[in-house]
Amino acid sequence: MTTARDLFIVATDVSGDRPVEQGELSLALAGAELVDLLGARAVSLEGELLVPGPPLALDDRMLDEAGSALVRQEPYETAEDWLWRRGEGLASAYFDVLDTEGQLTGERRPWFPRRPRTAAADTAARRQATDRWEGREPVLVTLAAALGIGSGEGAGEEFTDEPVVTVLAAVGEAVTELTAVRQRREIENAAFDNIWRAP
Repeated sequence: MTTARDLFIVATDVSGDRPVEQGELSLALAGAELVDLLGARAVSLEGELLVPGPPLALDDRMLDEAGSALVRQEPYETAEDWLWRRGEGLASAYFDVLDTEGQLTGERRPWFPRRPRTAAADTAARRQATDRWEGREPVLVTLAAALGIGSGEGAGEEFTDEPVVTVLAAVGEAVTELTAVRQRREIENAAFDNIWRAP
């Protein structure tokens, strides 16, 4: 299992202080993939740029796709650029893969329009994700905290790997930015509706 898969499962199982939106989850999943790619040495962070290593087979379909999606010609992209590019529609892609694998069942979350609400099935993958979550694994906890999931206890702790710190910070900033844009649009739409409702 990968950090992104574990994060998706945690997001289906653990209540947060606000609903998890598909866009924010997609950004966090892209960040989780990048952390795993860094750990596998499929990419390195040089300054602000993601420099790809040799292509690797990582024994996970989605992580292999992420590795293939790395920009392999200069100018390379930043971690922030990666999150927005790779993150587009990523929550739906993970839903489809995990659903096809039988990892999802029962009541389902409202992230995906016209689909039932999502919950993780009782599988080895779910137990592994739960073990990482209950063990307060710092990367998983920090990514979940960016989505408003859990208490945040353990978030940001025990990090000695500067590239991982950079990626997690980029996820937090991107999620905050997307949330702010959504809230601004909601306010603007409400104001527009009020104009038309005025006598």
